[in-house]
Amino acid sequence: MIRYDVTDAVATITLDRPEAMNSLTTEVKEALHGALRRAAADHGVRAVLLTGSGRAFCAGQDLREHADNLRAGRGLANTVREHYNPIVELITTMAKPVVAAVNGVAAGAGASLAFACDLRLASDRAKFAMAFAGIGLAPDSGASWTLQRLVGRGRAAELMLLGEPLDAARALELGLVSRVVPADDLQKAAQELAVRLAQGPTLAYAATKRALAYAATHSLTDALSMEADLQDSCAATRDHVRATESFLAKERPVFTAE
Repeated sequence: MIRYDVTDAVATITLDRPEAMNSLTTEVKEALHGALRRAAADHGVRAVLLTGSGRAFCAGQDLREHADNLRAGRGLANTVREHYNPIVELITTMAKPVVAAVNGVAAGAGASLAFACDLRLASDRAKFAMAFAGIGLAPDSGASWTLQRLVGRGRAAELMLLGEPLDAARALELGLVSRVVPADDLQKAAQELAVRLAQGPTLAYAATKRALAYAATHSLTDALSMEADLQDSCAATRDHVRATESFLAKERPVFTAE
């Protein structure tokens, strides 16, 4: 259902329902949220890698479970507020970089999860689809916020209203992913990227995530003020002091998140 592994300060969280294209039941969503909380709280983890098993990254909501809820008169069973929203908020606010390794289909809420991550690498077999309108639903899991910031409002509207899938090459062209690699190389490339981030300035990365999120919804004046506050806090860290000294000594800095 969910596999969790920590290697080289990277927590790899794998959605593991390959027979169902890693679609999200209530049980899976709760386990995913638990794994993300575990990674966020573990000081030994300095980067997170989210991926899927089999031929899909995540096909979104498990529609069999959803249909059962509809037949029972439970509607969405409050899953957007109770499950999806907390998962996305945790990914976006976690004080550590989160990388999505999109190994295959990412549809609906599955695509939204990838969009919420800080960086996205894709297999050349990956496909993205905003599948919500196709079943008469509005977008969820933050896609209305993240997608238009990645590709612009007009393109986001097109992807959401038409629901046409994008292959990996088109996703790269639009800026949905930062890199496309052969399917057999994805895990290695994603792990290398996550390890690089784990060895980097974790505290500065956390401040950068805060700055980007804040600036997206505030004025330039407010963003400048937030930047000044975040710079003050980073300047007080041992990482900054040692990295500055390393730069002057022409040495590679070692960051310890202190």
